[in-house]
Amino acid sequence: MTRDQILEAAAQIFRQKGFHAASMQDIAEAVNLQKASLYHHVSSKQDILLALLDQALDLLTERLMTVLKQDLPADEKLRAAVRCYLEALAERSDLASVMILEYRSLDPESLARHVPRRDRFERLWRDLVKEGFDSGEFCATDPAMTARSLLGVMNWTITWYRPNGPLTIQQIADQIASLFLTGLLCRSRDN
Repeated sequence: MTRDQILEAAAQIFRQKGFHAASMQDIAEAVNLQKASLYHHVSSKQDILLALLDQALDLLTERLMTVLKQDLPADEKLRAAVRCYLEALAERSDLASVMILEYRSLDPESLARHVPRRDRFERLWRDLVKEGFDSGEFCATDPAMTARSLLGVMNWTITWYRPNGPLTIQQIADQIASLFLTGLLCRSRDN
């Protein structure tokens, strides 16, 4: 049994039951370990939660960085980033659910360790919006608010997206990107 297998099982259990309702016994049973043996791999439920949050942000940051390094106009880069992000959330839905819904369950010490990593990830999105503003492509004057709004919209998709639904995750990503890039207002074809 590896730590990664334990984390994968824990993510699934946390998603199904919620962090507070899940027990170390649930996790041990899911990986066919005695509860005492589980503690050989992890020290606590908080340890597992923090490890899952770190794992999720590291995965998302790595994938996002591949998009951000591309030499593309800001609008194309934003579209690619939205697609990349939502694809990662859909591929690792248990991990994504824990990252988005369970971070509030961190104790104060773990939260203090987690927040800088989360802020670095959010900063990548702010910098992308600022890049578009600086190039004259975007008119958003508050990159932080724009980035948080975009992340909020994307994050919430984990609550309603279904792989067998009417839209693929790529179609959803394209619609979200278009909404942020062009807004809701109809524009005259003359403009």
